[in-house]
Order: sequence, then C-alpha cells, then structure tokens
Amino acid sequence: MENTYNSFKKTNKKEITRLTKLTKRCDAISANLYEKHKVFRGLRDNQGRGVVTGLTDISEINAFKYTKDGERVAIEGECFYRGIPIEKLIAGGAYEGRYGFEETAYLLLTGKLPDKEELDDFIYLLNGLRQLPDTFLRDVILKSVAENIMNAMAKCVLSLYSYDDAAEDISIPNVFTQCLKLIAVFPVLAVHSLQAHRYYHQGKNLKIRNPKPYLSTAENILYMLRGTGRYTAEEARLLDVCLILHAEHGGGNNSTFTTRVVTSSGTDTYSAIAAALGSLKGPKHGGANIKVVEMMEDIKSHVKDYSEEEVKAYLKKIMDGDAFDKQGLIYGMGHAIYSLSDPRANVLQSILFNEDYHFNHTDDFELYKQVYKLAPIVIAEKRKLFKPVAVNIDFYTGYIYRMLHIPKELFTPIFAIARIAGWSAHRIEELVNQSKIIRPAYVAVGERQEYVPLEERKPSL
Repeated sequence: MENTYNSFKKTNKKEITRLTKLTKRCDAISANLYEKHKVFRGLRDNQGRGVVTGLTDISEINAFKYTKDGERVAIEGECFYRGIPIEKLIAGGAYEGRYGFEETAYLLLTGKLPDKEELDDFIYLLNGLRQLPDTFLRDVILKSVAENIMNAMAKCVLSLYSYDDAAEDISIPNVFTQCLKLIAVFPVLAVHSLQAHRYYHQGKNLKIRNPKPYLSTAENILYMLRGTGRYTAEEARLLDVCLILHAEHGGGNNSTFTTRVVTSSGTDTYSAIAAALGSLKGPKHGGANIKVVEMMEDIKSHVKDYSEEEVKAYLKKIMDGDAFDKQGLIYGMGHAIYSLSDPRANVLQSILFNEDYHFNHTDDFELYKQVYKLAPIVIAEKRKLFKPVAVNIDFYTGYIYRMLHIPKELFTPIFAIARIAGWSAHRIEELVNQSKIIRPAYVAVGERQEYVPLEERKPSL
C-alpha cells in the first residue's frame, strides 16, 4: 500500500513543479555578485585557502609552507593528531601487533597517548558501553527501516536521547560520557541497521550478532558482519588502519564544522552528532568513496582492456561530461586542502602496494593503478589548476572495503564509525572554550519590492 506522502507528491506533481520553478528563479544568484562582494563560496578563496573561522588543538593539516619571502610553496601533505603524525601513530600499533583505533580515540579526546594501563581501562570502558538499551533493536532499528544506513544511524542517535536521563546536560563530564557511548555503539548501530535494511529492502535473512567485549572495534565490525572466525587478523588490521585515518581531519571539514556550529548553539550531544551524520552522508564528503567504486565499475564496463591508451581515453570522456554520471568529475582525485599528496592515501597505498602483505587483490587492482597514474594527467590537461592533483583517501577506501567484502551500503557508515571520535573531540573543545554561537554573515543581494494587495496580484507563471 502506498504511503500518504508519496501519494500526495504524485497527486500534486503539477503544482509542485510550478512552485519549484518559482523558487529556482528567485534563488539563483549570479556568480558575479560573489566576486563583487568578495564572498568566497565554500569558505575557500580563489587560491584554495580556507577562510579561518576558529582555532583547534585537536589536529593539524598542512599542504603548503611559506618561505622567508612570503612565497607559498606546495609540500607533501601532512596530518597530525594532537601533534603526532598519523604515519607514526599507525606504524606504532602495527609494530607492536595491536589495533590502534581505540588508542587514537583516547589521544583525540584527552590530548595524550595512553600508557598500557590507561589504554586497557579505556578499552574496558568502551566495551562496557557497546550494548544497546533494552528493546532498542526492536523498537528503533527494526521499525521504519531507512533505505540509506546513514539516515538509519541518525534516527538511532536521536532515539538514544530518549534513553538518556541526562540528555540535556552539557557539562563536560556528562558530554564526555555521552561521546564514549556513541564511539562504542556506532559500529553496532551501523551493522544492525544494515541487517535490517537487507531484511526489509532486499529480502534477505535477518542476522543480528551482538558485539564481543574482547574484540577491537575493527574486529567487531567484521564479526557482526560475517560471524565468528570468518575474518583474518590481517583483514581486521587493514580495517583498523582505515578507522584511524578517518578518525579526524581538522575542524574545517564539513561534518566536523557542522558539529561545532550546532554545538555552539548549546544543544544536546545527540542533536549535534545527528547533524554531523547528515553532513557526512553527502557524496561530496563521506559518500565520495562510493562514487569512486561506481565510477570504476563504469570504466570496467566500457574499457575492453586496461591499457594506458584506452583508460586515458575513457577518463577524458568522464572529464568532458560524456561518461559515467555526466558531472565531469574523476572521483578520488584532488582534495580541498592537499596538493602534492594526501598522507592518508599514501598510507593505504603503501600497504596495498607492499608485497609483504598477503591480500587477495581483485582483478580491479590493475585498473586502480592505471587510473591512479593517468587521472592526474588527464585533469591537468583539461583544467587550469592552481595546484597539482593527487589521489585522495577515497580512491582507496572503496577498493579496500570491497576487498574486505563489506557491502557498499556500509562504506559511509564506516567513515562515521571512525569520525565520531573526531566529532566528539571537537564538540568537547567547543564546549570547554565556551565560544559564542557561530553565526557568520550573509550579504543580501535581493531587490526590494512593493507589497501588492491580493486582488491586484497577477499569476506568477
């Protein structure tokens, strides 16, 4: 039976179309006006530099340096969590043969690396918070199942408000506890929502596995997806690296900035994080790795072999807007900040290209290597750019998740499972500093008009 909302849209389609035309006509703003009023769209100037809106001690991202003469010079990308290079953070855990996401969350929240006892205590806290409230699975996750897992997670986060006796308390100890709960439970919300989606929307069996208290976050994701013993330590460690790399990326990325904007209003933790999830869902942000996978599938279906000539020719068609989604974009290439390289992509590339690891690469791997090599050349030939184009982290994560047999519906939720650590750190930092509500200015460019009595008005269209 069709629901009332969809029936309404069909019945009133003609009138909605008319009103939409009016709205589009009155809302269109000339690009010249942005230049006239010196407004930087996307809060980035014409040199790609972000408009500074705040200060943070949580992470640092660098793509350029300045010489003594004030010249801006591109450098290899750098990313630091609380002053520690991400490469060293990942290498430290790998060298000691352990998982590092939990340590990373501790670092982002507290500003320091934990010693062994502190790390054990922190992991114990997280494991104690992984269980969902009684009846939450039945009353929330398995009801009104969303088509998109990110929307399902947002619904779950807002519903958790009702299970928290101190939901409105924004004191730092209480917010810290709420954030720990969300960090712990995000993997469960994501995987359980996926299973509900598969059952209701794909007709598959409903398989719900509760998390194991002795498993890491990465292990629990794979366990809940596959079941006991169906993943290797190497697979779990690769997923753990992805979680570390996605855990934080400065205060200016769209979802983290959303967290800070909403937090600055004084609202509760659940509202702030639900807003961040809505931001991350977008294909220009967390959904980008899905676009990479879809683009690669499209290339595979149109390129007979992976020769340099054929791949380059098809990439040109994508850039010209004649192939794939007709948007003229090669996904997984370029970054708003990084120029010569994305350090997160470098980490994943070094793992994937390292023969010491024993990953069962798919046949797509050769195609990925060709696109990695040729796409920057094609983009540079097509556009006049102020900086080089480098592969970004989204180019590899989609491939890795496919290699780990993680369904596409879970790609962006895994990003959220990691980034909740960074969102939490930024929410707390915003509250600790008791900043003013974030309220930037907009320049009004609309023309004044006279009020016309109802009986004298003429039809708009």
